[in-house]
Amino acid sequence: MIAPGRLRGRRRSYAGRWQAAQLSPLALTIVIAAFAFSTPREIAFSRLLPVAPALAAAMWPVIPTLLLGAGCLLIMITLSFFYADLGTQYTSAAIVLVTLAAAYASHVRRQREEVLFHIRLVADAAQKVLLRPVPRRIEGVEIESLYLAAQEQARIGGDFYEAADTPYGIRLLIGDVRGKGLSAVGAASAVISCFREAAYDEPDVTGIIHRLETSISRYSAAFPGQDLPERFATAIIAEIPPTGRRLRLLNCGHPPPLLVRDSEVLVLEPSQCSPPLNLAPLIGDHYVVDTTAFSPGDQLLLYTDGVTETRDRAGEFFPLTDWLRRQGSVRPRELLDRLHQDLLRYSGGRLGDDIAALALRSPEPVAEHRGDDGRGL
Repeated sequence: MIAPGRLRGRRRSYAGRWQAAQLSPLALTIVIAAFAFSTPREIAFSRLLPVAPALAAAMWPVIPTLLLGAGCLLIMITLSFFYADLGTQYTSAAIVLVTLAAAYASHVRRQREEVLFHIRLVADAAQKVLLRPVPRRIEGVEIESLYLAAQEQARIGGDFYEAADTPYGIRLLIGDVRGKGLSAVGAASAVISCFREAAYDEPDVTGIIHRLETSISRYSAAFPGQDLPERFATAIIAEIPPTGRRLRLLNCGHPPPLLVRDSEVLVLEPSQCSPPLNLAPLIGDHYVVDTTAFSPGDQLLLYTDGVTETRDRAGEFFPLTDWLRRQGSVRPRELLDRLHQDLLRYSGGRLGDDIAALALRSPEPVAEHRGDDGRGL
């Protein structure tokens, strides 16, 4: 997930800017009043006073909006004692009408904000179920996760990941449901829920993938929609057996993982293509598991295509392999924090797709303790 400190810093920045913006109706009132008192009558800055309560409706509650309107009316009445022929009655009427309309608009806005707040609470709860925090360490292997939504206010999407400590070793899942909207979220939820059960039951990863295929097929049949032909998911299941030192990968049409070993980046392309989830009935259900070494100190990066398809202003894709090669030997949390920051910088803060990533690091070999004579104790 996103680093909590980075999130808190971003929220403080947004909160500071919002608090400053909330003072703008009052500041506007003061500016208009100052110009109205200090400029000739012919300019008639006082006619701008109805703008202040109208602006307040966009950010203030009902009572403060009414009080600001009353203040503007008081300013207009005070001006009438100093300047004649200001059209006080017309401007005052405009202030009253605009203030009443602004108060009603503020009331409607507050109601909608309350509804949106409850919707976000539900979305946050759904995210905790769908993308719950992964264990940070299993059998000495460090594991960290990252999720970035393409939309600023989005909570969940079609990207998913999970990690489980099973009797058969560490098992990880990462994937991306094609399609958009609630159907993609529902399909992702079905896949993750199935994985959380199958990972502990199936002795082989091919058994897990068969159950995931059945799960997403049943979901698609139960909730048909216009996007049904596009409702499939790419996924990778990774397994580190209890003995360690090996990594088994089953890649179902997903971007290949990257393995960092001795400052060298290896692209773990599958030896044969396995079908994405929900496409096996069309192209066959032949699944291939590849095995590679996972030596002490090795680092593995699993990611969705939102990472490699992030574009800069010139339309160039994010060079993930070259970027990873420049990072050196860093811990998974620091690696994902850097990836988060560099993706936002590269895209100018505008992500085109949801992003999910898992970073793993194999435990370093334990140094053997030796006595003064150089022999092992």
